[in-house]
Amino acid sequence: MPMDAFAFKELHLHRELLAAWTVRTVRARYKQSVLGGLWAILQPAATVAIFTVIFTLFIPIDTANVPYVLFAYSAMAPWTFLSTAITDMVDALTVNMNLVSKIYFPREVLPIAAMLARLLDFAIAASVLLIIMLFYGWPILAASWVYLPLIVTIQLALILGVGLIGAACNVFYRDVKHLFALGLQIWLYATPIVYPISVVPEHLRWLYFLNPMAGIIEAYRAVLLQQQAPASTLVIAAMIAAFMLAAGYLFFKRVEAQFADLV
Repeated sequence: MPMDAFAFKELHLHRELLAAWTVRTVRARYKQSVLGGLWAILQPAATVAIFTVIFTLFIPIDTANVPYVLFAYSAMAPWTFLSTAITDMVDALTVNMNLVSKIYFPREVLPIAAMLARLLDFAIAASVLLIIMLFYGWPILAASWVYLPLIVTIQLALILGVGLIGAACNVFYRDVKHLFALGLQIWLYATPIVYPISVVPEHLRWLYFLNPMAGIIEAYRAVLLQQQAPASTLVIAAMIAAFMLAAGYLFFKRVEAQFADLV
């Protein structure tokens, strides 16, 4: 049996461990937190509030009649999911190195659980988007929402691929997490979150959409705010996400045997 097929089978056999570790991660995060799950809302909401003041009062941006709060939050919620999930995944192995060195299990369980825990935060944050849409009288539960599971799946594949690479590299070089933190800041402004895609010159858009989050964010907005099917740029995002998932998982499994020797 090929190594990658064996790895997937092994991960499937440890699915209960993955579920248990995901629950443990969520409980540990909110155990001594006063606000608990509200942090999942405050993170994107606070950022959107700042951007709203800047880009409506000081530097007005044309969002094609979409209220800026709605425009920004519909992108900031999925972006926060990606950013926090990758950050947690990068640290997932190093903060549990005693466990990694003493007990055998598929090591990818730890970063995947970190991602799934943040998926719960994303669901909580997304519920606020519905409230904002109702407040502005925006249509909800349109037929286009049938595409949402596809968009989320593509985003999960991208996060998993990038996060697995980061988690593995951080075991060998502990400053990798700082490099990823910087990269995420740059990535934020290279993605149409605070501004519409219309500000990007047309002759550069083919290059711009090589950033898979650009296609993913535009797909969320098309489905949620415009009640339309995602544009073809989502296909580009899906292809890049699939490549990142395959590359990330294969790289992780190739170096996994060396983790225990680095305690």
